[in-house]
Amino acid sequence: MEIYRGGRLTVEKKEITLSSGEKKERVVIHPGGAVAILPVVGDDCYLIRQYRFAIDEYIFEAPAGTIDEGEEPHETAHRELIEETGMKAETFVPKGYIYPSPGYTDERIWLYRAEGLSPCSDYGMDEDEIIEVVRVPIADVGSMIADGRIVDAKTICLICRCLW
Repeated sequence: MEIYRGGRLTVEKKEITLSSGEKKERVVIHPGGAVAILPVVGDDCYLIRQYRFAIDEYIFEAPAGTIDEGEEPHETAHRELIEETGMKAETFVPKGYIYPSPGYTDERIWLYRAEGLSPCSDYGMDEDEIIEVVRVPIADVGSMIADGRIVDAKTICLICRCLW
């Protein structure tokens, strides 16, 4: 039973039956799909420092965004990279996908490494986003994860898939 719908997000209440036969109620969030992109140039990568309202903090993240209706993940990656960094890529290398929190959501985030970067202004940044583009030496990302400067789960997974 749908209990909420807003924008791209729906929340559903479901009854499940455990292997013991016991019935339980669960809530599942359906946010739709998303992409995350790690732009790489030489020995550096680009991250964004973005304000996130839900946690009231600025955090380092990979450029990312939601898949629009009728859009393929690689098309979203192309659009979001330009919107969030002002760069386009010659090549998007698919790195699979992740489920960020399958205990309560079916969200799937497609991962890409972007190469062959050049400036582009085909899309502008979303008006409600506060983003700073930061060039980071690849040699530093491991310590940024280890010391807590990078805490975003999708970004950590993306770095692991793209760099190690």
